[in-house]
Amino acid sequence: MKWIQFIREWVAEHPLISSIFKYLLLVAIVLICIQFFRRLLRKNILDTSARYKSQKGIEIIGYIILIILSALYFTGNTKDFTVAIGLFSAGVAFTLQELFLSIAGSLYIFIVKVYKPGDRIEINGIKGDVIDVDSIYTTMMEIGQWVNSDNYTGRIVKLSNAFVFKGPIYNYSQDFPFIWDGFDLPIRYGSDIELAKSIIIKVTTNILSNFTTNSKSQWKDVVNKYYIEDAIVDPSLAMKLTDNWIEFNLRYIVDYKKRRSTRDALNDAIRKAFEATNGKIILASSTFELVKIPDLDVNVAPKHSTL
Repeated sequence: MKWIQFIREWVAEHPLISSIFKYLLLVAIVLICIQFFRRLLRKNILDTSARYKSQKGIEIIGYIILIILSALYFTGNTKDFTVAIGLFSAGVAFTLQELFLSIAGSLYIFIVKVYKPGDRIEINGIKGDVIDVDSIYTTMMEIGQWVNSDNYTGRIVKLSNAFVFKGPIYNYSQDFPFIWDGFDLPIRYGSDIELAKSIIIKVTTNILSNFTTNSKSQWKDVVNKYYIEDAIVDPSLAMKLTDNWIEFNLRYIVDYKKRRSTRDALNDAIRKAFEATNGKIILASSTFELVKIPDLDVNVAPKHSTL
């Protein structure tokens, strides 16, 4: 047929363009195969963890195959593709540098285990729980922002994997899924300070006993793995005298996902224990107390009318 003959002649006259087109077609076929196997696994594997890992495995294997095929394709006939490699590489490096960084970041995340789905991280100023990591994006359920404490905002954030090379990554759950938290308690001068200390320590120890016990064993693993000094994981209390009250600073360790609920439980239990002392311990506030008002003597002279 004439159109087939025309295509053959055109390919013979333009070997460079036809070679680039063939390479792009090869890339498209590999990417389609990756998506096909991902969907096949998604439909046939019921376990969530196994399904997720198998999909990521197929994706990584597909990209490795693509890299190998690309190397074989361009090195198979260097005479015809020397110019093509130079032009194509320069164009791709300039226009798709963010994409390549994202793919490299994806491999780096999986190999080095920077974070994984289920971890709570902060990256590029965004904090949230990682719910997916693909070849280009990390998907997070955002926390914080306009919502107080570590609560979900409801927004799902997609962040380029290239950011793992551009700044620090804060991981709340890797190796040691606990964080230190604390708050201040202002106690009025004249209160029974020793009794206040014992109440705070007792309440804190009772509520945080599970966290303290579990964190001690895991903290030992962290000390053995990293070059870091040992730390106190038991609740601690520090006192500071101010112009208005005695300030207690309570510091304790807590599960990174239970920070808000634990603080609420501690505040409520300490408040009830203080109220049960019948006035021996009184929480201070920044209200003003007028001790004495000076006497005012106001004399109003009577007005004299003139006729």
